Formats: sequence, structure tokens, C-alpha cells
Amino acid sequence: MEVIERVSIIRGRMEALRCSGKRIGFVPTMGALHEGHLQLLRASVQENDVTVCSIFVNPTQFNNPEDYKMYPRTMEQDAELLRSVGCDILFAPHAEEIYVQQSLLQFSFGPLEAVMEGEHRPGHFNGVATIVGKLFHYVQPHRAYFGQKDLQQVAIVKQLVQGLSYDVEVVRYPTIREADGLAMSSRNKRLDAEQRQTATILYSALQLARQQLPEKPTYSIKAAVEAYLTGAYGVALEYFEIADPNTLQPLAQVRPGQEVALCIAAHVGPVRLIDNILVNLNEV
Repeated sequence: MEVIERVSIIRGRMEALRCSGKRIGFVPTMGALHEGHLQLLRASVQENDVTVCSIFVNPTQFNNPEDYKMYPRTMEQDAELLRSVGCDILFAPHAEEIYVQQSLLQFSFGPLEAVMEGEHRPGHFNGVATIVGKLFHYVQPHRAYFGQKDLQQVAIVKQLVQGLSYDVEVVRYPTIREADGLAMSSRNKRLDAEQRQTATILYSALQLARQQLPEKPTYSIKAAVEAYLTGAYGVALEYFEIADPNTLQPLAQVRPGQEVALCIAAHVGPVRLIDNILVNLNEV
């Protein structure tokens, strides 16, 4: 596996690969890799001639400096995992390579960024769009792979691709979970043993909402989820939404046969976790 740190080198390398007719798959990450990332990488290796993974903890998408400081960084272990799944190139730039000067770009995604993550993390999606736009420019992928756990982020990236006419297909893969249902996340590494056990309540809350979908109005389901989590020690609910899976706008009511997204964010101890499930009401 080739490891590249310089923007000038990755750009030249990718231009040469494109000119030679190679299909390029790309998995952008912030490191601390887990099985969810590896699923994306395996898919890319299978579907493309060359697979690139980036590891960059992007400072502009953290609205909490302490969260950025505490984000797990495990580069050596990550490199070994990438080799094990057949990744061809690891792009691991330093911040001064990506942000030569302070970025003044301001993206607006309209209603899509006014809810959930966008509402609770001001500036987050501007940072996401900035770094993804830069990485797409450097890597020039044909396909880019993302996990469903970051459902709103995937929607933002799709809108970015459409708005800026990037020649890249955005591919979304289902969330990978631990045996007890906890969505795999790099942030899970920050949970102690007790918090790790407590964190499973997020998935339980989503399952509770799923069970009630055919029978109760959305306001009642939201109240039930909030009540369910209120008594949980060490858990602070930030939001729970029943939303349209494409626009991610809250739904006042759901119809038979409709697909809905159940989305949740909560703090377990000091660690902020998100999760979601997609539900087709024909299958409930």
C-alpha cells in the first residue's frame, strides 16, 4: 500500500491513474477505523481498479474544540487494517497541507442543514462540505463510499456533488452494528466499560419507535422515546426525529407504505453518539 501525505503528490498520482483508464474508488475517513469502514473499503476494492482511503481529522467540522482534541487517532493500526483489505493508497495529509490559508468558503444546504445535526452543530456541514470538496478535487474518484450511520452527511454530500457537478457516484452502505446493536463508530473508543453498555440504549430507543410507528402518531412516539431515555443514567438526549429519508425534514404524520428515517443523537457520558434506522411501513 502506498502512503501519500502531500497534496501535490496525490493529485499527480490520481491524474495519471485516471488518464490510464483506471476506475478509482474512494473512502474518506477520520481514522480510528472499524468494521463499518472496512465494509466500505471491501466494496471499493471489489468494484474499482484502485481504492484510496483518506485519513484526516478535519478541524473545520468540529464546533467543539474539546471534541476535536479528544477524537481518537490510531494511524498505525489503521494502516494495518487498510493493508488487510487490499487498499491501494492511503492519503494522510497534515492540516497545513489541506488548509494552506484559512478557508472563507460558506456553503448553504437550505432546509437540509437546518435540522438535526445542522441545527445542533452550527457550522458542521460547512466544514464537511469544504473537506469533502477538497478531497474529491485531489483524489478525483469515480465512486465515493459512505456509511448510513451518517445519514444526513450522505445527503449533504449528494447535494454537494449535484450542485458542483462532480463526476462521482456517491454510494451509501448500511450501518454495521456490534452484536448488541450499538452502531460502530470511532467515538465508541472513548466510552469506558459502563458507558459502552449504556450506549446500547440508543438502538433500543430506535427499536421502540419502530414498533410504535404503525399504531401511534409521530408526536406520541417522540414523547415515548424521550420518556424512555429520561431515566437512563448518564444519557442526555439531544434529539430524536421521525423524518423523510431523502430530505430529512420532520414528518408530522406517516402514511402506509412510506419509508421513514428514525434519527437520534445523545450524549453518553462525555461522548456524543448518533444513530438511525430506515423503516418501510409496508414491512412493519
